[in-house]
Amino acid sequence: MAFINFALMISAATPFNLLGQDLLLLPQKAIYWQQQSALIIADVHLGKVGHFRKAGIAIPRDMEQSDLAVLSDLIYEHKPEKLIFLGDLFHSDMNNDWDWFILWRSQFPALQIMLVRGNHDIIADKHYYNLNIELHDELLIGPFLMMHHPLANDQDEKAGYVFCGHIHPGVNLSGRARQSITLPCFAFGNKQGILPSFGKFTGRVAIRSLQNDRIFAVLKDKVVAIA
Repeated sequence: MAFINFALMISAATPFNLLGQDLLLLPQKAIYWQQQSALIIADVHLGKVGHFRKAGIAIPRDMEQSDLAVLSDLIYEHKPEKLIFLGDLFHSDMNNDWDWFILWRSQFPALQIMLVRGNHDIIADKHYYNLNIELHDELLIGPFLMMHHPLANDQDEKAGYVFCGHIHPGVNLSGRARQSITLPCFAFGNKQGILPSFGKFTGRVAIRSLQNDRIFAVLKDKVVAIA
């Protein structure tokens, strides 16, 4: 049984060199790290649709399958050896969407998958181990430290430059006619880079950036440097 391919999204990536490492910032709200052949993704929140539907809130049932289809497209396009989730892979406890995730995992048995636990990752470890998924609280690979929560302040000292998620960052853009829009973004500061949330069924919070931060807004089919 194959996953429904909602849209094969082969889009222009934005190269970004950080600490001597070659990154591709993808409009699908993921990073491809070339030296490690790794996809890095934050805040998928699988199961959130089922969680809300169970509560009686009408949400299209295929939204979660769409996220997994986009993830599949990224894997087929970039052929990573590793897939790193920066927390909140699954939104809450197990529901019927876990079966979809099992099916999706079966299509990529050779792919090394690592999950850095987030605050929503409450499913028992054994279920991830059964799918050959590694679990970590933090994960240091090369110069980068994979975490879920951002550093509390710029004074925190860690073993590496932090990649994280959790806050679903956005950047607010205003026009001359006072119209404004908040777009998902990648935000790179002195000590950490915060990834946008991968899941479609998530909000975003406009962040405050410092003068030296690098901010990349995510549009439909490209990533644009704005600071």
